[in-house]
Amino acid sequence: MRQGGTSVRKVAIASGIGTTIEFYDFFIYGTAAALVFPTVFFPALGSTAGTVASFATFAVAFVARPVGAMLFGHYGDRIGRKKTLISTLILMGVSTFLIGLLPGAATIGVAAPILLVLLRFGQGFAVGGEWAGATLLTAEYAPPGKRGLYAMFPQLGPAVAFILSSATFLVTGTLLGDTNEVFLEYGWRIPFLFSAVLVGIGLYMRLAIEETPVFRAAQLADRADATPRSLPLMDAWRYQTKEILLSAGALATLFAFFYMGTAFLTSYGTKTLGFSRPFVLTVGIASAVVFGFTIVVSALYSDRIGRRRVIMISCGLAVVWALALFPLLDTGSPLAFTIGVMVTLAIFGIAYGPCGALLPEMFQTRYRYTGAGLGYNLAGVLGGAVPPLIAAPLASAYGSAAIGVMLAVLGVVSLLCTKALVETKDDAL
Repeated sequence: MRQGGTSVRKVAIASGIGTTIEFYDFFIYGTAAALVFPTVFFPALGSTAGTVASFATFAVAFVARPVGAMLFGHYGDRIGRKKTLISTLILMGVSTFLIGLLPGAATIGVAAPILLVLLRFGQGFAVGGEWAGATLLTAEYAPPGKRGLYAMFPQLGPAVAFILSSATFLVTGTLLGDTNEVFLEYGWRIPFLFSAVLVGIGLYMRLAIEETPVFRAAQLADRADATPRSLPLMDAWRYQTKEILLSAGALATLFAFFYMGTAFLTSYGTKTLGFSRPFVLTVGIASAVVFGFTIVVSALYSDRIGRRRVIMISCGLAVVWALALFPLLDTGSPLAFTIGVMVTLAIFGIAYGPCGALLPEMFQTRYRYTGAGLGYNLAGVLGGAVPPLIAAPLASAYGSAAIGVMLAVLGVVSLLCTKALVETKDDAL
């Protein structure tokens, strides 16, 4: 199917590649925060405090994401989805590349973690504007009845990105002999510097597509209507506050399970359970394949039975699994760890597949980029910033089972918020 000079398939591929690159940059930070940054940037704090500080810088990006969603959402709703997405890709690429060049605390002292936080903020700022724009591209191009299918492509980006980020660290460690000294000195930098190549590919793909027909039609309507328009952020908050807050609550568990299943369990597997870095990274790669499969299946089913019902299934499973996860992990079995990571990411994937169509369907065209981005990134603050930050102190104070209780409570909140949403699969954009 073709609209204007751009085929829907081309848009889907460009969006998928773009989100893959953006989230590759985002995830290599999470892997490095678990494996490297406590030693490189926080050596004076010791193992536990260094890990907490490292994950605090990881969480900074989730504070930046709603800010990025508001700024890039404004321009995405005013000047177009395509131009805004090119800007987010460039910002992410520059921030990630500079992290790869950043000297450690042993070289420049306290300036190292300060600069790390600033660059991590830049990553979060870029991702805050990326997701909504990429899903809007596919959702606004997609034919009726197939928005779940086409919006699935940018949703696959995080799964592919996690495979790439884990594989890059695995290959780097293998080629360098996996010695801590070499890896800590410069080996961890290679995945960050490699992102420059991926950003170049992403820019080429995004420059080749056209603006969405839905946005072009909205622009023509606005020009014909002389009524002054408020800022997209003001309109989104004035008219659809309920949808923004409910979507944030509904997707909070989605984020919690993903970032617990990737960054936190990478750290937990190596530092607490004592598994080797290559084993943990290999488990991550295999789990990301399962994660991608569940995204595809759930997105397709959401076109048939509805976005809301599929996400509720994920939330229900999350409540049960959260309570079982850490008792399973703490058996110390490699098989148990593998199952733990795989099931955690699979439950996340069930909810993640439909949300690429759900959020664009919930908001009006004139502030859709802003509204969808705000709901998604506020969920990131609730589920992606808070749980990884407080997980280590919770485990130290009350045992690892306390992390499961925290995740189960969040799952109940998401279940109730999802139940309060209105089904959108048959709504016109």
